[in-house]
Amino acid sequence: MKKVDLDEWMSKLKRIEDRVERLALLSQLGQILNSTLEYREVRRRAIEAATRLMKAETGSLLLIDREKRKLFFEVALGDKEETIKTVTLGMGEGIAGWVAQKGKPLIANHPEQDHRFFKGVDGRAAFKTRNLICVPVKVKKKVIGVLEAVNRRSGADFDQEDLALLTSLADQVAIALDNARLYREQEEMFLQTAESFADAIEKRDPYTGGHTQRVTVYSQAIGRHLPLKPPERKWLRIAAVLHDIGKLGIEDQILRKPTQLSREEYDVIKHHCDLGAGIIEHIRQLKEIVPGVKHHHEQINGKGYPNGLKGEDIPMIAKIVSVSDTYDAMTTDRPYRKALSKEAAIKELKRCSGTQFDRKVVRAFLKASRNGEI
Repeated sequence: MKKVDLDEWMSKLKRIEDRVERLALLSQLGQILNSTLEYREVRRRAIEAATRLMKAETGSLLLIDREKRKLFFEVALGDKEETIKTVTLGMGEGIAGWVAQKGKPLIANHPEQDHRFFKGVDGRAAFKTRNLICVPVKVKKKVIGVLEAVNRRSGADFDQEDLALLTSLADQVAIALDNARLYREQEEMFLQTAESFADAIEKRDPYTGGHTQRVTVYSQAIGRHLPLKPPERKWLRIAAVLHDIGKLGIEDQILRKPTQLSREEYDVIKHHCDLGAGIIEHIRQLKEIVPGVKHHHEQINGKGYPNGLKGEDIPMIAKIVSVSDTYDAMTTDRPYRKALSKEAAIKELKRCSGTQFDRKVVRAFLKASRNGEI
């Protein structure tokens, strides 16, 4: 009977366990990648996944700009990220450029000995590339970029098993990127449709030309200075675009009246908040913006409309649109009054902070104004 080499057997077992562990990690990383449709987040997760899977110090995702025939560092993890992202590579330039051009993966365990290696990135970032592994990212057999991991933490070389795993990850990255791209295009198409509705409203009300665009710009500027999550920023933009959609249900003789409204006519105008909410509440994808549309005329002290909500009961998106809407109304000429100066309108916002407007939102508005965003 042949004597069993225990050390060799244990070594094989260790390699099998390591392979199983990495395959499980690959599956887990694939799920993480595809759990978001935010394009920027997909890109970052792709690099984090490559770095973890390859047990590397850092990694990069470079995407191809077909018109310029260049590769751009979309994401590069590490403390030199911003520096590295300023570097571009031509097609065929450097190892990443070669992989993008040829559509083939490559391992460079001794990059300094490889004529394809581009030293400019290391020089710019004061970084030393000891070894790297780079694979193409393909959508429908078309290379859209490359995924790379740099410097194996253990100091060992990258091997063919690493190449197979990273190639599998790149396939999942490609799917996630393409899904995110399609989602982003659908979002943009929807936003353009929403802006068309807003344009239709403004054509019915000639005294507020450009109002929707300005309120949207102001709202986004305010939102940048508040701790909003990415989805909330997206909903804020759409709510600002559609905040007056209820005016589609207001009669022209009131909406286009060249003199100041009577009390009864003003009560009709106030109904546009409920009308707007009613128009969009049946659209499942827009449920998050209904509060912003319905409550953008509420006041902190409870004296607003349509429901007389107070303080924290008013949704944050509505509070932001309220400040933007009021500021634009104050700084725009109307048939029955002249516009206030920017300084006078800001003074009024400050005066009404804490009574009509949320203090945090007014502070964010002031900061955006000082920065020239408004």
